[in-house]
Amino acid sequence: MIDYHDTEWGVPVHDDRLLFEFLTLEGAQAGLSWQTILNKRDGYRKAFANFDPVRVARFDRRRIDALLADPGIVRNRLKIESTISNAQAVLDVQRELGSLDRYLWDLAGNAPIAKPRARGSAIPASTPVSDAMSKALKQRGFRFVGTTICYAFMQATGMVNDHLVTCFRHKQVSP
Repeated sequence: MIDYHDTEWGVPVHDDRLLFEFLTLEGAQAGLSWQTILNKRDGYRKAFANFDPVRVARFDRRRIDALLADPGIVRNRLKIESTISNAQAVLDVQRELGSLDRYLWDLAGNAPIAKPRARGSAIPASTPVSDAMSKALKQRGFRFVGTTICYAFMQATGMVNDHLVTCFRHKQVSP
């Protein structure tokens, strides 16, 4: 967790594959701890073709059955099936708008949102921006993208800087 915080969390991401990975992992985390998901991250990368949306979008029933038996991931049918349908939605966004990166960052305002916070209790679980992102993603067929998941996704991918002002990373990832 410390290494993830110190090197990855909150750093702006502009790579479609990595954005798809984070969206998948944040959805998989629903109802679980982030530590559980980080511990299974390599398993997810292996199970989901390193989050290549072209390959994941082609997964069939046989592949879903194999994933349901894979201890390297969260073995929840709805979460597995949503990853596959989300890969298809990613491809639709790429065809229509050019990139997932452009689409998601447009939804987030095209620049990291800086909200200097002194206390962890001041960090919200969702915001009007994550509400709008969730609604827009659902309209495009994405699943496991509720507003809380979208806000956590925005934090992880640097769309919002929620490092506390006392954290050394706050200034490092500030716009």
